[in-house]
Amino acid sequence: MAKSIGNVVTTGFSGLIGKLLVFRQRAGKTFVGDRPVKSSKAPTDKMLEVRAKFKKAIVYAKAVIRVDDELSAAYAAKANKGQSGFNLAFADYMKAPVFLEMPEFPEYTGKKDESLSVMVTDDFKVASVHFTIQDAGGAVLESGEATGIEDSPLWVYQTTAAHASVSGATIKIVAKDLPGNATTEEVTLL
Repeated sequence: MAKSIGNVVTTGFSGLIGKLLVFRQRAGKTFVGDRPVKSSKAPTDKMLEVRAKFKKAIVYAKAVIRVDDELSAAYAAKANKGQSGFNLAFADYMKAPVFLEMPEFPEYTGKKDESLSVMVTDDFKVASVHFTIQDAGGAVLESGEATGIEDSPLWVYQTTAAHASVSGATIKIVAKDLPGNATTEEVTLL
């Protein structure tokens, strides 16, 4: 798509012209490109999934911008040049949090008040990180929220109980962002 710079004739144009060109406005600039052509092929299941997710992302972004002034302002403040708060809210819905490294807990011995930490990031903000510790048989030993360290991807969970044996136990970590996307990692202790 071409960018129109300093053209007094096309500045501010928007829409289809002559069934050949499409003019768009973005961040105060005019862009021109070929008219989009609808595919004659039937959409695949994957394409339909992506379209459905796009629709949900648009609903989320519109709701944030229209209803939640504080969150809308936060998205707008973090948006890059040429990007709106709506764009960032949309992108946030489309992408789940990411663990920066595979969690490992070789130092965990099963004692009360031990710290278990993970590094999690998101394109906007990680809302919560939840830890669940299960014994080798799958019974939940303890569960709770980790505490985020300000301006850092580090989240720390403080164990609340002592456990006699952690061999074969599983630690499940679920990280969620504001739209509710979740990423899960599981670690089996040796």
